[in-house]
Amino acid sequence: MARRRSADEGGQLRLDVGEAGEELVGYRGPTVCKIVGITYRQLDYWARTELVSPSVQQAEGSGTQRLYSFDDVVRLRVVKRLLDTGVSLQKVRVAVEELQRRGRTLTEATLVSDGASVLLLEDDAELLDLVRRGQAVLALALDPVIEELRGEVTAFPTERAVGPEPTAEVAGPVAANDA
Repeated sequence: MARRRSADEGGQLRLDVGEAGEELVGYRGPTVCKIVGITYRQLDYWARTELVSPSVQQAEGSGTQRLYSFDDVVRLRVVKRLLDTGVSLQKVRVAVEELQRRGRTLTEATLVSDGASVLLLEDDAELLDLVRRGQAVLALALDPVIEELRGEVTAFPTERAVGPEPTAEVAGPVAANDA
């Protein structure tokens, strides 16, 4: 699989997904926790409550592993950074739901936060408050997060997805040891 990026994708990373029978790879929970800087308990809770669900493979009972795509890792890093600025998990969840309602995702948005609220930067002139009205002081552009993670994730192992169908398209770099 080869990663490609085109100008019309607005900075979005996509994988050229091969034939239907081709295996997809992702990052296991403990690896994701190391990359993002969260506990396994946080990751598990966020997956169970569907704040950020693994898109490569869901856990299907005892002995199965969740597998997270590169885009999932980006989403998790954004959630972690918002929490680090002081935004409550409840407000992060409301902001994510509002983005989804608007047809947007965390990987295609520039968010602004003052630690109390989360705003969406639509263009140079428009900020939309995703939680409530507020004044923003911190911009969280996602391109730097993606670039930062692109280098970091290659040092961690990926796992091959097993099962009938992947849960979503996988996007992001694949580590050299998985080729």
